[in-house]
Amino acid sequence: MKVNLQIPFEPTVFGYHLNIHLILEYLAFFIAFRYYVVLRRKGNDIITSNNRLSIILGAALGALIGSRLVGLLENPLIEFSQQGVLQLLNTKTIMGGLFGGLLGVESAKKIIGEKQSSGDLFVFPIIVGIIIGRIGCFLSGINEFTYGKATTSIFGMDLGDGLIRHPTSLYELIFLFVLFFCLKWIRKYSALKNGDLFKLFMLFYFGFRFFMEFLKPNVFFVFGLSTIQLLCVICWIYYYKFIFQKLKYAS
Repeated sequence: MKVNLQIPFEPTVFGYHLNIHLILEYLAFFIAFRYYVVLRRKGNDIITSNNRLSIILGAALGALIGSRLVGLLENPLIEFSQQGVLQLLNTKTIMGGLFGGLLGVESAKKIIGEKQSSGDLFVFPIIVGIIIGRIGCFLSGINEFTYGKATTSIFGMDLGDGLIRHPTSLYELIFLFVLFFCLKWIRKYSALKNGDLFKLFMLFYFGFRFFMEFLKPNVFFVFGLSTIQLLCVICWIYYYKFIFQKLKYAS
C-alpha cells in the first residue's frame, strides 16, 4: 500500500483542523518530563527534591525568556503591525530556550546555594523532546521557519512551496539520534565528572546548529553570522574552560 504524505501535513479529524506541530510540541514536553521522572527515580540524585524543584523552575523561566528573546533577535527588522506583533509573540527557538534555561538553572542554584552540577539528568529527556518537536517541524513544512534553502541536492524535498529545499529538520533528527546513542556510550565507557555530560551535549548540539544555519534562509546577520550562530559562539565561550580541559587531557 502506497502512502502519500503531503507536506505540510494538516490533518482534519471530525471536521477539526489539527495543528500537528503544536500537538507534537506539547507531547514533547510531556514525554520529556516523564522520561526525566523515570531517570530520577532509577538514579541516585544527590540533589534534594526541594532544590531540584527550584532548579526546574529556574530552567523553565530561563527557557521561556531565552526562547522568546532569541526569537525576537532573529527578526529585529519585522514590521510592528498587528500581524507582526502576533508573529513575534509566537516566535521562539529551542536554542534560546536551552541557553536561557542554562542561565536560569545557574541563577536558581546561586539563590538556593546548591553547589552540585544538575544538568546530566536532563540530557536524554531534552534530546527526546527535541526529536519529537523536530518531527512536528518537518511535518509543518514551510509553515515553521525551520526549513532550509533551495537546493539541487539529492536530499532536497518539496516542503510545501514547490521549491526543492534542504529538509534541515530531518538532518537534525538524524544527528539527534546519533548524539543520543553516542552520549549513552560516552557515559558508559568514559570517566565523566558530574556535569560533564550536559556540557558535552550543549557543545555538540550548538556546534551542529552553527553549521546547519548555513543551510537556512536567514535574513539578519551580524559579522556575517545569524543570531543562532552568534549564540552558538557565546555557548562555546561560556564553556571555554571545559573545552581547554578536554583538549589538554586528549593531548
